[in-house]
Amino acid sequence: MAGGDRQAFAEFYDRYAALAFGVIRRIVRDPALAEEVLQDVFWEAWGAAASYDPARGSPEAWLVMRARSRGIDRARAARRRSEMVVTGLNEATTSLPDPGGDPGTLAEDRKLVAGMLRRLPETQRQVLELAYFDGLTQTEIAERVKEPLGTVKTRMRLGLERLRSFMGTAP
Repeated sequence: MAGGDRQAFAEFYDRYAALAFGVIRRIVRDPALAEEVLQDVFWEAWGAAASYDPARGSPEAWLVMRARSRGIDRARAARRRSEMVVTGLNEATTSLPDPGGDPGTLAEDRKLVAGMLRRLPETQRQVLELAYFDGLTQTEIAERVKEPLGTVKTRMRLGLERLRSFMGTAP
């Protein structure tokens, strides 16, 4: 597999996919997400096969550690994203009027939100717009803006805090 042998990779996958999926599934809980993580783990294993050191453990242990790490990473990211989106949006919009009803009021609300967003620094506005209007995850935003994930998270947090202060609902 380290030499790029696809047949060796297929055999490796057949031998360990069920084990890795079980590990990931216990961590992630969502079967569809677990399948995505499994694919990521094997893609990563294929790319890192040359770095495998038999002195440090069996191929099975090497893969299980990768599966566990990626599962934990994805579960944490999903939890943070859920907390950020639900908490951030709920807190950022609590002082806005109920959007149902009068189209004129809706237009005013949109102007209000757009005006508040314009008051943010460009970097904070950009990540919030990508998250809330384009539906991107923080990881996807980091890739799109070519910034580290931590930078994107900080910009989102600061932007949401600033929006709350604009609306008079200090954090």
